[in-house]
Amino acid sequence: MGIGKIGLAASAVVLLAAAGCQSERISRVDTRPTPLPAAPAGNVTASQLPPPAPTSFPETPPAAPNTQVAAIDPNAGAAPSAPVTEGGVAGVWNVSVGGQSCRVATPRTKFGQGYRAAPLRCPAPLDGVKSWAVQGNQMILYNDSGSQVASLSSSGPEKFNGTTSSGSPVSLTR
Repeated sequence: MGIGKIGLAASAVVLLAAAGCQSERISRVDTRPTPLPAAPAGNVTASQLPPPAPTSFPETPPAAPNTQVAAIDPNAGAAPSAPVTEGGVAGVWNVSVGGQSCRVATPRTKFGQGYRAAPLRCPAPLDGVKSWAVQGNQMILYNDSGSQVASLSSSGPEKFNGTTSSGSPVSLTR
């Protein structure tokens, strides 16, 4: 008898659900808006463009008789480089070490001696670089035990030159 009541209840639910689908309140799903009328197209014509108008730049005023002009001393040393900052070092660098090329990612994620570093297909000893830090105008690369792998000095914007701890030359450029 218990199964009969369950069957009756299930039949009632199915009938109510089917009746709900027949309701006028639910509109058809596949209705589409009426298409827009075609817009009139104009005629296409071809002609030459007029010649460009001449531009005139103002003349440079003549120099005053007592004007002083700055001169660069060719014997002067190079201009001091901008200070190295963590924000300026963060990114991906093209590396040349011992005649081989690779890349090193230097995100600003705290780790080890400073920030995490990720060498990408670099030869030894740079394949063991795990962190980097800025000290003055230098970028120092460290391995996972905190030992210095390379020390590089800023050589202008977007460039560092230095040596590995074994003495091999290293350069980083962007």
